[in-house]
Amino acid sequence: MISVVLSSLIKVLSHLSNVVVEVVERSAAVIVVRARSRSRRGRCPRCRRISARAHGRYRRRLADAALGGRAVVIDLLVRRFKCVSPACPAVTFAEQVPGLTHPHSRRTPVLQHQLVQFAVALAARPAARLAGRLGVKVAKDTLLRLVRSLPDPPVGDLRAVGIDDFALRRRHVYATIIVDLETRRPVEVLEGREAGPVAAWLAQHPEIEVVARDRARAYAEAARTGAPQAQQVADRWHLWKNLCEAVDKTVAAHHGCVKTAFAAAEPPPAEQPAPPLPDQHCDVRGRPRALVARTTERHQAVQELVAAGRSLRGISRDLGLDYYTVRRYARAGSLDELIAPAIDRRTVLDEFKPYLYEQYCQGHGNASELYRQIRAQGFTGGLATVSRYLRLLKAGKTAPPAARPVPAPRTAASWLLTHPDRLGPEQARTLGDVQAACPHLDAAARHVRGFAAMLTNLTGQDLPTWIEQVRRDDLPHLRQFAEGLTTDLDAVTAGLTTSWNSGQVEGQNTRAKLVKRLGYGRANFDLLRKRILHPA
Repeated sequence: MISVVLSSLIKVLSHLSNVVVEVVERSAAVIVVRARSRSRRGRCPRCRRISARAHGRYRRRLADAALGGRAVVIDLLVRRFKCVSPACPAVTFAEQVPGLTHPHSRRTPVLQHQLVQFAVALAARPAARLAGRLGVKVAKDTLLRLVRSLPDPPVGDLRAVGIDDFALRRRHVYATIIVDLETRRPVEVLEGREAGPVAAWLAQHPEIEVVARDRARAYAEAARTGAPQAQQVADRWHLWKNLCEAVDKTVAAHHGCVKTAFAAAEPPPAEQPAPPLPDQHCDVRGRPRALVARTTERHQAVQELVAAGRSLRGISRDLGLDYYTVRRYARAGSLDELIAPAIDRRTVLDEFKPYLYEQYCQGHGNASELYRQIRAQGFTGGLATVSRYLRLLKAGKTAPPAARPVPAPRTAASWLLTHPDRLGPEQARTLGDVQAACPHLDAAARHVRGFAAMLTNLTGQDLPTWIEQVRRDDLPHLRQFAEGLTTDLDAVTAGLTTSWNSGQVEGQNTRAKLVKRLGYGRANFDLLRKRILHPA
């Protein structure tokens, strides 16, 4: 096989202009192809005049792509000519063989391109290891220089671009990526995520007609300043994500009335082992959860300082909490709104607790026997989990499970955000009971379906009507989301009307994060930018 490939290499060299292969030397580690140039004339690289005055000869050793794990070296004898122009600063010059040599190069173009592709795809150290396995010895720093020397790919004319940020160091250092939405390739990577550099880049491309972005204010300002002629489009995925966050907060705020309605609908148990302690406030051993106690203490402290007239920044410094955490505690309508998402935890035993409690009330308290019974019903946990729950029942440290458990806040929110046709019969029935128990959640469900219809059918012209409907209901979190839409109404309307979106940008973001991780330890911004702009 090596002989066949080597014969092909000799033929390629023979077809190059004025190159003659003289001999091929093969050893266990390297293949040396000795050749010479037959050219009798050369073109001066400075003055571009042709000279036939030979000055001398010298040998160039060029590394080529490996064959069968053995290095290949082309030992080429070339001429040096004297320049015939008296005014030319170059007294002598070496001839170049097109397709084989470059000035000062020690590698053939084939090997150079191969190493660049390795370095772009794998970063320096892995690329050096791969090249070594293939028979080419190269240092990692050499590969870094090859990547950094790559010219930027031409941008060309742009019509629609997408802009987004990604983390170089999460919560500390960020960068901005700009993607051509038509060719689906990144065209620029900028340091930071401020409006200034993005606006300056957009101003260099007045042909841009569409700018797709998330709802960040910096990019909105950059588009207004740098590309006033372009239509801004807010990404639909980010709009739906913001709506989901508002719905989660709304369900958490009204989860108390749902629990009350479900508890009132269930008949009280005839006999109870002991006064119940709410399950959701306790851990698996029946002890109060540290998270609940900490949340209660922080909420009380923040509310007292807010009542005393302290600013949120001052409270953040006094309590050693993040500003946005303090703001969340201060804006919470009730403690249940903060605790409900924190205690939204399900275990593998929840589905089988009604059966265990029923058997326990009938006098069957053998853990091993009950474990075998529920194991046959599909329980995937262990015996220790069943034994622990039975001990809590005997000690009276856990409440008996309701025949119909109250849906967790996140579960109820996910049902509100799911198309009704995709809900199971039991889920649809429970969601109907949730909406019947709380008029606020029933109104939230109507608003969610209205927004989903606009997003799916691209009927963004109905957005002002939808915003007015949200304003009429007592739903602070949804109202805050709707008011936020009014500050960027044109871009949001375009996002709910046109087919442009930032899906390609999110995909390039994912690739950029992978490139960043592969370059761990060598991920300076200039190198990262080259690897992103030159996809392997």
